[in-house]
Amino acid sequence: MLNFGKGITDLIKKVLTRSSIDREAIEEIVKGLQRILLQADVDVKLVYDLSNTIRKRCIQEKISTGLTIREHVMKVVYEEITNLLGKEKTELLGKKRIMMVGLFGSGKTTTTAKLAKFFQKQGLKPAMIACDYHRPAAPQQLQQLGDKLHVPVHINDDRNPYNAVKEGLGKFEKYDVVIVDTAGRNALDNELAEELKELYKIFQPSETLLVIPADLGRTVGKQAEEFHKLVGITGVIVTKTDGTAKGGGALSSCSITKAKVKFIGTGEKIEDLESYDPVRFVSRLLGMGDLQALIEKVKDAEFKEEDAEKLLSGKFTLKDFYDQLVGMEKMGPLSGVMEMIPGLGHNVPENLMQLQETKMKKFKYIIDSMTHEEKENPEIIHASRIKRIAKGSGTSDKDVRDLLKQFEQSKKLIKKIGGMGGLKRGQLAKLAKKFGLKI
Repeated sequence: MLNFGKGITDLIKKVLTRSSIDREAIEEIVKGLQRILLQADVDVKLVYDLSNTIRKRCIQEKISTGLTIREHVMKVVYEEITNLLGKEKTELLGKKRIMMVGLFGSGKTTTTAKLAKFFQKQGLKPAMIACDYHRPAAPQQLQQLGDKLHVPVHINDDRNPYNAVKEGLGKFEKYDVVIVDTAGRNALDNELAEELKELYKIFQPSETLLVIPADLGRTVGKQAEEFHKLVGITGVIVTKTDGTAKGGGALSSCSITKAKVKFIGTGEKIEDLESYDPVRFVSRLLGMGDLQALIEKVKDAEFKEEDAEKLLSGKFTLKDFYDQLVGMEKMGPLSGVMEMIPGLGHNVPENLMQLQETKMKKFKYIIDSMTHEEKENPEIIHASRIKRIAKGSGTSDKDVRDLLKQFEQSKKLIKKIGGMGGLKRGQLAKLAKKFGLKI
């Protein structure tokens, strides 16, 4: 949802930088929001209703004590977008039987494994049953993911989905969470419809989750409605939100069908699944960040607290820089991590967010070829040293210069947000506190 979020962030910046906020400014904000939401494929009627509500509230509503007019407008936009996407936070906790349904190509099988990982983090014992025998490689894919997580997977030898469920329920009777991965096809497919209804009767799930890719936009509403008629959808998982402008359409369409969004897929890694919290989600869209989620990712990546403090102080060496990059890679896409930092979100240089594994390896070889003095004081590295380092690391002069450039960019970013103190100060951070957001 990068484009969707960036559009809203840029719009909010206009609110914060205008010398005054009047009816004309409010109208400009409303029209800008309309354009962003329509481009994000949000339902037209919802956009119209939202625009009218924001316009009316900004002009007529009494400003809360302690807020400026500018902050009042931003607060209204924040609250109404939260209302649009759903006010309530929903979570899956404890022992469960979960049935996964969705369209072909939605990322359902991978999401099934991500969900198993989520329950593992709760200290529960998950197991998975493969029931997608229409896509030849689906059971093997689930098995590979299960092996990676050390989560058992049951596959029926005869490729019969009904027998797979019956056998799996007996086999995993002592497990806390049993997740069934069903076949992915259109909800209007008669064969799939009958199969899903029969599997539902046999499995008797406590949760039926619909997996929907964000890039479907508003068309997802009809699909969600049809799946709900078949098996009673209790929640939605929106996938592929890390690279599409249409995420708003998927979320708002789910809101229309009353099927609550419960999880957001934020990347390709097995850890890239977040519980959907509308307050935290919208705060990230508006550039207010989500330090709570960032702290959770830091813990998962096993960062040392003193290392994180050194990074945020801006006083770090090239070796520290490399160690932090490796750690951040474990935390998922760098763009997603940056979105969690108040005021930084969508303003990170694109090349800094595209560090690939091959480049990371080159960086390590380059740093290993430096002297202790060069690692501690990279400003002394000039042409002759660059040539020596490149030769010693088996890389090029350009690779060494790239590393030094990325290192300097990172230091500038830290300076821009003012270190840890900067995360807790500034206009957006102060406003977030007034909204009740923890930062």
